[in-house]
Amino acid sequence: MLARSRGEPPAAAAPGPPAGPRAERTAERLRVKVLSVRPHDPTAYTQGLVWDHGTLYESAGLYGRSSLRQVDPRTGAVLRRFDVAPGFFAEGLALVGNRLLQLTWKEGVAFQYDARTFERTGEFHYEGEGWGLCDDGRRLVMSDGSDHLGFRDRRTFALLGGVDVRLDGRPATQLNELECVDGAIYANVWRTDEILRIDPAAGRVTAVIDAAGLLDPAAQEQADVLNGIAYDPEKKTFYITGKLWPKMFEVVFVGGSPK
Repeated sequence: MLARSRGEPPAAAAPGPPAGPRAERTAERLRVKVLSVRPHDPTAYTQGLVWDHGTLYESAGLYGRSSLRQVDPRTGAVLRRFDVAPGFFAEGLALVGNRLLQLTWKEGVAFQYDARTFERTGEFHYEGEGWGLCDDGRRLVMSDGSDHLGFRDRRTFALLGGVDVRLDGRPATQLNELECVDGAIYANVWRTDEILRIDPAAGRVTAVIDAAGLLDPAAQEQADVLNGIAYDPEKKTFYITGKLWPKMFEVVFVGGSPK
């Protein structure tokens, strides 16, 4: 198994449930139902994934290997690629109109590109680490590996506020790649096979999705962690993959036990 080379510190132990009479509602438990399996470039250290009208945009990380890519979701072929300068570790990715915004891990810079040409058209600066990013149609939502999600202006990237995320009353840390879908936020949890569905108004996790077992043991030995969520609003399906994964999975999230 590959070492988890990203470099973020491990999460602190979660505290006990909060005091007081009000009980938190328990999050729904869901699982992944695979609809199709697609090829994925096993050299891509996937940090961000975005669907747009039949194509995928992907942000791949690691120092000296970071890039922005356009990917054919049927074949996994990289149709277009822009290599990020070696001093930057690319992270989450969001599409806002015809602009792609790509975070960096510790460099405090978000790069802006023209989605049609991959021309770099600007950059924004922020404090702290950059992990995941998505656009909910009104604002950007950004994670930094903690239990906090920040809200940012879609045009200026200015910080607008944020929310702390709780799972069954406890902090939900290590929030990573994000996808905004129909008013909810889906988040990979770093170093786990779980995806959380989050209500951004309250910060409450409404569902925990078990995505374990997608890769067979031989493939998993060469791969790193689950990461990357994109949503196709026409088919209402998700595409999920991982860092250095050889496969991408078209899935839906369902309840109950597998048949």
